[in-house]
Amino acid sequence: MASQRTEGEGEQATHTHPEVMHSHDHYHVSHHHKDGVLGEWEHRSYWHTHAHNHAPLTHSHDYEQSEEEEQHDKEAHVHDHSEPTHSHA
Repeated sequence: MASQRTEGEGEQATHTHPEVMHSHDHYHVSHHHKDGVLGEWEHRSYWHTHAHNHAPLTHSHDYEQSEEEEQHDKEAHVHDHSEPTHSHA
């Protein structure tokens, strides 16, 4: 796994979340190309529930850490749907 760090700190100090596997409704966001000369894009979202994992994460941010934890299941997630609990790194 690559070493993680932050280049600067937000209102919340740099902190690390350990690897975790859990289940909750989670969202995916795709970009949908609309017809037209300008080639505009729109966001499309969908959600579902299944067990999935998160690799360890070191980061900083400008919102409360309690909000990060309480609202985790509202975040978009990226993972391999054929093996959502396995990290392919």
